[in-house]
Amino acid sequence: MLPGRLRAAYRSRYQDVDGYNVVGKIEGSDAKLKNEYVVHSAHLDHLGVGAPINGDSIFNGAHDNATGVATVLEIARAYGRLKVKPRRSVLFVLVTGEEMGLLGSAYFAKFPTVPRAALVADVNTDMPTIIAPLLAVVPLGAAHSSLLQPVETAAAYLGLAVESDPEPAQHRFIRSDQYSFVVQGVTGLHLKYGNKTVDGKNNLSEQVQKWRAATYHKPQDNFADGTFDWEAGRKYAQLNFLVGYQVAQATARPTWNKGDFFGARFGK
Repeated sequence: MLPGRLRAAYRSRYQDVDGYNVVGKIEGSDAKLKNEYVVHSAHLDHLGVGAPINGDSIFNGAHDNATGVATVLEIARAYGRLKVKPRRSVLFVLVTGEEMGLLGSAYFAKFPTVPRAALVADVNTDMPTIIAPLLAVVPLGAAHSSLLQPVETAAAYLGLAVESDPEPAQHRFIRSDQYSFVVQGVTGLHLKYGNKTVDGKNNLSEQVQKWRAATYHKPQDNFADGTFDWEAGRKYAQLNFLVGYQVAQATARPTWNKGDFFGARFGK
């Protein structure tokens, strides 16, 4: 028994807030497969206005997740410029409420603007963290399904190494919008930066951790004072496009690996 007692009370305040997902579509070119959809997603919300940090109270979210939204817009531009569209149709889904618990993506994945069974894969973009040259990537979640193959093909084409998750205990695969699709049985992945560096020390994660400590979810994540490697951003957008394009072109849908936990729990 504890030598003491504690009495506590709390109050809750509930408020309705309207938030909007933004969805675009490019129709596929195959008479049959155009009725199936590959999703490129990113969240458009951040934290708004909060308690000041170093005199600034506006949480801009330049890296988290304006760069992700910009990536999806560039991917949409690339699809739009193709003379021959991919066989499957492609949805570009910018979701709200990610910071509040994947709310926008959860709603869209459950009540999509197309038949839910027609969704075949989600390629999600959340905080690419383009603060250094992009030499390697970590495809969170891809190892659970056949999506790993198009990732490896695209990475090889761009000269990028594919690495395993350096922080498995963080369970990052279930912490961003791709997981909302996974819960509905749709294969998904989230491409993050790898650890490879130009100097061969391969310690990019150390640089990223310092950046996160000073910038992540703070007003300091802004454009004016931020660090951006635009070449890394270009390559990251190319990688995401190539992964989605391969899925949109393939005759067969992506499949969960045999015996995989997520496939057994949520797969159709």
